[in-house]
Amino acid sequence: MRRIRHDPDGLRLPIKLDSTSNGEFVPVPLEPVHYHARRLALENATAHARRVGRTRRDFLVSSCGAATTLLAMNTAFLAGCRRGASYEVPKEAALEPAAADAALGGNEFIFDVQGHFVNPTGAWTRALPEGARPLGFVDMSGCAAADAPGLDYLRCVGSEEFIKDIFLDSDTDLTVLSFVPSTREDEPLTIEEAAATAAVVEKMEGTHRLYLHGRVNPNQPGDVEDMQRLAERFDIAAWKTYTQWGPDGRGFFMDDEPGLRMIEEARRLGIRNIAIHKGLPFGQKSYEHSTCVDIGRVAKRFPDVNFLIYHSGFVTEKSEGPYDPARSDGIDALLTSLEENGIGRGGNVYAELGSTWRFLMRDPDQAAHALGKLFARLGEDNVLWGTDSIWYGSPQDQIQAFRTFQISPEFRERFEYPEITPAMRAKVFGLNALKLYPVPEDVLSKHLAKDAIAARREDYRNAPDPRFATYGPKTRREFLNLRGWGAA
Repeated sequence: MRRIRHDPDGLRLPIKLDSTSNGEFVPVPLEPVHYHARRLALENATAHARRVGRTRRDFLVSSCGAATTLLAMNTAFLAGCRRGASYEVPKEAALEPAAADAALGGNEFIFDVQGHFVNPTGAWTRALPEGARPLGFVDMSGCAAADAPGLDYLRCVGSEEFIKDIFLDSDTDLTVLSFVPSTREDEPLTIEEAAATAAVVEKMEGTHRLYLHGRVNPNQPGDVEDMQRLAERFDIAAWKTYTQWGPDGRGFFMDDEPGLRMIEEARRLGIRNIAIHKGLPFGQKSYEHSTCVDIGRVAKRFPDVNFLIYHSGFVTEKSEGPYDPARSDGIDALLTSLEENGIGRGGNVYAELGSTWRFLMRDPDQAAHALGKLFARLGEDNVLWGTDSIWYGSPQDQIQAFRTFQISPEFRERFEYPEITPAMRAKVFGLNALKLYPVPEDVLSKHLAKDAIAARREDYRNAPDPRFATYGPKTRREFLNLRGWGAA
């Protein structure tokens, strides 16, 4: 009998319906419809497990467990009058593994362009006051280091857990390790530490499975000047910046002097992918710089540069609805900026879904509008898959939900949204990213299927033991605590 380390009583659902934040926005509490969906899913999982003669934990780890959860969400959302979309999972998938595998499984190439990593021994930990327990709210049960002295418990959310969550417990093939804004002295994850994580993957012969962003805050001294060192030493695949951030609390637009200097240096260095955090504002200070008003302008001015809009401009405070050209933030602001500057489908602007899709999974009407607008106006070739993991734990639930998500016929007719096809999903999951990130052909054709990570994944899935846990803050207090440690 296999040993279960994580959630042996089967109390965690495989589709993680909770209020977790990535640390960049205040967690949004669940609504009654979400609690109803969770209760229904757990009740059905209990009944189904008994019916097929399995423990509840074993049942939830199976594809039938995920199918049962998505079906419960459909039922709850329908009762809550949310009819804009649903998860297309046949009822028999709740009990029949073949049906569940057919609905939730897939062989798409999955390239997650936004991953984050907690460094358990980084410089940020040395500045903590005595006795501090950053991330102390995270459930680390089942981890060997959970009760370790000092800060050693942070290994439970370190590089090894990142590798397990991303490459073993999910279908992800490649990922990009990204960065958060900070002063140069207080980086919670330095490029050297990120490169060390990449080296861990390489030692496992995970050829080219992990790519790196180069963090640039061009409105602080030294960052633009450091871009050449980053490019030469660390094989940067793209640059990452946050326009709302500044060392004095003031942000910038990409066509302000700092942004233009960064773009010109990126062009000079020949790395012409710039990932820009837009949306998920840090607060009201410099809020305007979190909007996408500048994106169309710089995309038009620099047609030889790819602008990757991380989070697609999405904000949690205001619901996504039908396209509104008068709206000054959210996804609409991105689309308006592009249309005003003649940037159409197939252009040099890409919308990324990290945290956006994870939040929208719990609201099918908003999700239908957000994805529907992006596909209809920006185009299916310009939407990128990102998950912001590991803050949300393994991204497998995000993958399974996206595989089955479908905009309702009513919304497609009313708002001229497209039906989401398998071909569109394959583009979003990874094919679009291949146009931007340098993945050698031999990696795609040979190494991914045969490297050590592939072998380890195949062996692990004979007896999987996913956590079904999330690591980001779930309440306002946890959010403020995390921001206070500088670890977000």
